[in-house]
Amino acid sequence: MSNPLYKTPSVDWQNELNRIATRHHVIVCWVAIILNPIWFIADYYTIPAYWEIFFVIRICVTVLTLIAVLFRNKLAISTELLMLIPVLGISLQNAYMWSVMDLHMLQKHSFAYLALIIGAGMLVLWKPVWTITIVIISLIVNIFFFHLNSPLNMDEILINGGLLVFTAAIMAGVLIHTRYTLTKKEIIARLTLAETNIQLGIQKNVIEEKNKKITDSINYAERIQQAKLPRKEEIYAALPQCFVLFKPKDIVSGDFYYFNKRNDLIFIAAADCTGHGVPGAFMSLIGYERLDDAVSQDTNTSVILELLNKGVKKSLRQSNDNNSTRDGMDIALFSYNCDKGILNYSAANRPLWIIRNGKTEIEETKGTKAAIGGLTDDNQFFENHETTVTSGDTMYIFTDGFPDQFGGKMGKKLMSKKFKEVLIDIQHLNMKEQEYYLGKFLEDWREGKEQLDDVLIIGVRI
Repeated sequence: MSNPLYKTPSVDWQNELNRIATRHHVIVCWVAIILNPIWFIADYYTIPAYWEIFFVIRICVTVLTLIAVLFRNKLAISTELLMLIPVLGISLQNAYMWSVMDLHMLQKHSFAYLALIIGAGMLVLWKPVWTITIVIISLIVNIFFFHLNSPLNMDEILINGGLLVFTAAIMAGVLIHTRYTLTKKEIIARLTLAETNIQLGIQKNVIEEKNKKITDSINYAERIQQAKLPRKEEIYAALPQCFVLFKPKDIVSGDFYYFNKRNDLIFIAAADCTGHGVPGAFMSLIGYERLDDAVSQDTNTSVILELLNKGVKKSLRQSNDNNSTRDGMDIALFSYNCDKGILNYSAANRPLWIIRNGKTEIEETKGTKAAIGGLTDDNQFFENHETTVTSGDTMYIFTDGFPDQFGGKMGKKLMSKKFKEVLIDIQHLNMKEQEYYLGKFLEDWREGKEQLDDVLIIGVRI
C-alpha cells in the first residue's frame, strides 16, 4: 500500500512549472525586444544592400514579441506561445537573411545564430514537442529560402555554418528537455515536501492534543493517587525523626508507602508493584486498599502479608490458569511498638536495614522470597522477624529503584553495596538532611540519564 504522504501533490505542479517558465520566457522576450533591432547595425556594415529589408523584418518580429509580452494576460497567451513568437520569428527572420548572404557573410552570421541558440537553450522551458516543432519549421523555411534566393549549393551551406548551427540546435533541444525534466521533478519534489510538511504538521497537532489530554488525565490520576497515600505530616507527627523519599519515574507511580497508627503500634510499609506509570499506579491503588484492609484485621505483620496476598489475588482474580494475570508486588512492612521498643518485620522480597546507634555496619534482615500476588500460592507464609530497637537506632525500608539506578562515571548500577556505604556515611545527619542528601545523590549519580524506576526510601530513627 502506497504512502499517501509521498504521492504526487494535489497542488497542480503544472501551474508552478508554468509560473517559472513564464518568468524565464518573459526575460527572453525582453532580451529579444531590446537586442534584435540593435542588430541592424551589424546588418548595415556586413550586408548594406539588404539592411533596410532586414531592419523591417527585425522590427516586425520585435513588435509582435512586444505585443505578446504586454498583452499576454489580456490575450490569454500561453507561456509556450509567448516563447514561440520571438524564437520562431527570429528563426524565420534568419532563414531569409541567410538565403541572401554569400559564403563570407554566412560564416559570420552563423556565430550570431549560435549565440541565439545557446541563449534559448539556457532560458527556454517547455516540452520537447515545441523544440521539435521549431527545428522542423526552421529547416523547411531555410530550405525554401535557400532554394528561392541563394546561389550556394548544399555542401557550401553545410560546410560554412549550416551543419554547426544544426548541431547547436540539437544540443540546445537536449538542454531544454533536460532542464524541463529536472525542473518538473524539482517542483513535484518541493510541492510534495510542502504537502508532507503540512500533513506532518496536522498530525503533530493531533498528537500534541492527544498527548495533552492523556497528560492531563494522568495528572488528575496523580491527584487521586496522592489523595490515597498517607499525608507525610501524619507520619512525621508520629515519628519526628523520619523521612519518606518518594520519586516516581513518571507522573504516577507503581511504588507506594503506607502508614497506620493503631494504639501503641505504628505500621509503615514500602511497596513496589509490578510496572510503573499508569499500570503500576493501578496496582498500587489495589495494593494500598488490600493492605489497609489487612492491617484493620490483624496486627501481626506475618498475618497481614498473608491477608494482603490473598486480597490481591482475589482482586485480580488470579489463579493457576494461563490467562490469569501475573501482577503483584514486593513489600517491606514493619510494626513498631512505641512503648516497648519492639520492631516486628515481615516482607516479600525486600530487606530491612538497621544501623544501630554508634555503629558503622548494617544489620540486614531479609524478607521471604515470595511476591505478593501473581504466581504466589494463596497460603504462602511470610516470616515474622522481631527485634528490639533503642534510641538512636535507624531503620530503612525501600524499593529497588534507588540501588538499581544506572549512572556514575562507568554508567553502571548503583547496587546495594554502594547504597549501604552511602547510608553509613550519612549517619551523622538528621533524617531531614538524609532525605535531601539521598535525593541529590540520586540526581548526581544519574548524570542526566533517565530514571529507570520509581524510587521509594523510608528512614526512621528511634
